[in-house]
Amino acid sequence: MILSLPILWKRFINFISFLFLFSSVLFANPLQDAIERASSGAIIKLQDGVYEGNIVITKPLTILGVGKNVHIKGDGKDSVVKVLSSHVTLQNLMISHSGQNMQKIDAGISLVKVTDFTLKNCRLFDLLYGIDMDSVQNAHIEGNDISVKKNEISLQGNGLKMYYSHFNTIRNNKIHDTRDVTLHYSHHNLFADNRFINNRFATYVELSNANKFENNSYKYNAVGMMFMGAKDTEVTANTIFSSKGAAGIGVMIGGVANFVFKNNRVRYNAKGLYIQGTEKAQGMKRYIQNNEIAYNAEALHFHASIKDNTIVHNRIFGNIDDVVKDTGGNFDVSNVVEYNYWDRYDGFDADKDGIGDTPFEVYQHADLLWQENHKVKFFYGAPIMALLDFLLKLAPFVEPNLIMKDKKPIFR
Repeated sequence: MILSLPILWKRFINFISFLFLFSSVLFANPLQDAIERASSGAIIKLQDGVYEGNIVITKPLTILGVGKNVHIKGDGKDSVVKVLSSHVTLQNLMISHSGQNMQKIDAGISLVKVTDFTLKNCRLFDLLYGIDMDSVQNAHIEGNDISVKKNEISLQGNGLKMYYSHFNTIRNNKIHDTRDVTLHYSHHNLFADNRFINNRFATYVELSNANKFENNSYKYNAVGMMFMGAKDTEVTANTIFSSKGAAGIGVMIGGVANFVFKNNRVRYNAKGLYIQGTEKAQGMKRYIQNNEIAYNAEALHFHASIKDNTIVHNRIFGNIDDVVKDTGGNFDVSNVVEYNYWDRYDGFDADKDGIGDTPFEVYQHADLLWQENHKVKFFYGAPIMALLDFLLKLAPFVEPNLIMKDKKPIFR
């Protein structure tokens, strides 16, 4: 049977139309289509189910999960949700399966130059980065569970990355099993009531000012909190417990100014507070007050200089070492240290005013090898080491350095 040219042409057109329709169905993204069709400020309600990710939001709107298992799943490439508009809310969602490109910062949620963003009661998992915030203001990240892919540490992403992002509130989240939570050039942010568990640097703040950390819980991180080049920072009523690994640092403080650390509990760390000072720095004030620093290998570890510290009304007990300094040098007159409780204080309170009659002084002996050699420190609690410690205090081989002096130690 020989078909005429018009019939062949008609069948060819029908075949092309079928291919176009098939391709449209195969590559369609219903959620992205709904976002494109929605008017500005609309609310898109999603029932239980798995929705294709790699969506881009360029207008104010809300995506609300009304079921208990609303899952936006990426295709393993790029970020799962990109937000390029202000006034966007994501709530009651599961977001997972981002790409693995470290340079592109593939994330569960990528925010670029937006204001008034809200993420509430969402679970983020199986991601390279959790949330990437680039030039974001007035965001509210609340009540979320955030983790990332369990890659080796060099290929693992941050749970939260903030860059040039200001006036944001991060509250009541659980951030766990990630690499870091970082703030760079990000000012006036509030972190409150969050739980940081099993991260590397649970909170890393660099060149960021006027941030507040209130009532957060830190457990099983390599470093609980790290502050480098931060000004006007307030760290209040947090618990920093059980930092792990060789360093095991509860709080690392370096190059800060007007740094307030008060009403916190620091326990079970290799180093409770690691304070890095420099001899030439002027006015880099640190206020450490009303804290409990207990059951650490080292309560206060000073690197380089001990100056410009106000250390008052703290309770320091149950530590292997109360004060350690890893370089030479004496206690600087710029320090204010008083009204602290030290369980090692062996003075008296004859007038019963609750304050010791003599100052509490900590000396650094050149022959205390266990302050620098962790292998020797393993035997610190042995009777022979206690005897050596007593003999060195009784008759030191060289003149020791005074590294801490509490003028008015609390007696009980």
